[in-house]
Amino acid sequence: MRILSHIVRFVVAAIVLLVVGWIVPQFTVGGFGSALILALVIALLGWIVEGVFGKKTTPFGRGIVGFLVSALVIWIAQFVVTGVSVSVVGALLAALVIGIIDLFLPIATPFEAAK
Repeated sequence: MRILSHIVRFVVAAIVLLVVGWIVPQFTVGGFGSALILALVIALLGWIVEGVFGKKTTPFGRGIVGFLVSALVIWIAQFVVTGVSVSVVGALLAALVIGIIDLFLPIATPFEAAK
């Protein structure tokens, strides 16, 4: 059952990335496959950043540092995933829109966030 929740999260994240690609200028995602791989790469890069610098500097951290790290992770992810094109301004705007969407569709449950 736990694997199913992870699959659902990545599918929802891919859909969010497609919506962000439609809303944000200078942020394009080629299709659902690219968005799904982009969601996986962003999660992996966020996990690496969390491991190296700690929870406060992750894309899921609060404040300006978390926002800037999120934009940097999005910008770096374009070099790994084909079909994705992001400018620096596009990464900043995408991080902002993803943060706003995350207020309404949180990726983690409150129980997981407390751990």
